[in-house]
Amino acid sequence: MLPVHMSRCWQAFALLVVCFGIVDGATLLADEWPRFRGPNGDGKSDLKGVPTNWTQDDYEWVIKLPGKGHSSPSIWGDHLFVLTGTDAGVRTLICLNALTGEEFWKDSTESLSASHLHNKNSYGSGTPATNGEHVYVAFADENHYLVNAYTMNGEKIWTRDLGTFTSQHGQGVSPLIYKDLVIVPFDQMGPSQMLALNTKTGETVWTTQRDFRKTSYATPIVVDVNGQDQLITLSGAIGLSGIDLKDGTALWSSGQLPMRTVASPVYGAGLVIASCGSGGQGKFMVAVDPTQGDNPEKIVKAERKKNLPYVPTPIIDGNYMYLWNDGGIVCCVDLTTDLSENVWTQRIGGNFSGSPVLIDGKLYCISEDGEVAVIAASPEYKEYGKSPLGDQSYSTPAVANGRVYFRGFHSLACLKAKEATAN
Repeated sequence: MLPVHMSRCWQAFALLVVCFGIVDGATLLADEWPRFRGPNGDGKSDLKGVPTNWTQDDYEWVIKLPGKGHSSPSIWGDHLFVLTGTDAGVRTLICLNALTGEEFWKDSTESLSASHLHNKNSYGSGTPATNGEHVYVAFADENHYLVNAYTMNGEKIWTRDLGTFTSQHGQGVSPLIYKDLVIVPFDQMGPSQMLALNTKTGETVWTTQRDFRKTSYATPIVVDVNGQDQLITLSGAIGLSGIDLKDGTALWSSGQLPMRTVASPVYGAGLVIASCGSGGQGKFMVAVDPTQGDNPEKIVKAERKKNLPYVPTPIIDGNYMYLWNDGGIVCCVDLTTDLSENVWTQRIGGNFSGSPVLIDGKLYCISEDGEVAVIAASPEYKEYGKSPLGDQSYSTPAVANGRVYFRGFHSLACLKAKEATAN
């Protein structure tokens, strides 16, 4: 474990970096994976030297986690955050040493009830968000939607109760941080909104009221559209939409989608893309040009209705999109041609609820049975094989500190790269 004074120095340096603009949110240092699917939610890392095949003996460390959860880890320096829950409905934020797996601190929220969950949900499914100064988590039952803020040392500095939460399958979406705002998605089966809270105080900065239908599990991303940062959100009632991050003004929408949204939106090749589905399968995908937001007749560029993910979020790398479907079929799509056509389609086998991450040109994704499948992110298909996690998993890997972190139902495993190269 690093000495306390060294850990504090690292935090101070990281804050100076953010405050003085040495790097922006899209180019964070390689020691940060601050939210679901990493910097800005694109799921990509340039880390080199990560094995493509390994045994359980090759993990640097594996630890048991209390309870059960599907949260992906978020990481800042030597601090790793992950959520877990018990059958009684106790939700817990755990802070670990990202280098050793030792516990720094944990805090449990015991005021919420054990509300109904989908069999693939848990009381620790959302991913924490951190900026190196604070960490933020969202928990909900039917009567309360709580957002908690902590220092990196585990001191709770504020809590907001946003009110009742109506959902068929429970809560599972993740907050994100943009500058001095905590963005909280709140698309439920009732009056819905997107909120921006002050990171230091929890006070509401802006609120965007939203049409509602079914609860959405999609976590937003931030996209530069014509020089303006927009919050790209997704729900079935609105479809893809852009929100002005300065004041919460709704800028554009693709229009309603026919089914529930679970996978998060992605951006690449000038397009914002998202899917919806039901019954464990993706059924419909839409691609939008956000620069045409003021022209409803031109904003939607393409649609797709086959070989689609429902829960896993796609990966876009250059002009190619990779669709890792729930049932173990993976497709490569050339976004410069036809969204409905595949460059290749391959059956990987297994079932998947976590999303793939892209590491040095390779896709890593954990099956529900706890096998990590690795394939090339390339227009020419190549499979590297599968390696054991030793635990069931519905989670998405995280990458930081020259390591890849794989979350299981009851465990966290750390795989160290042989040659850790930063971005």
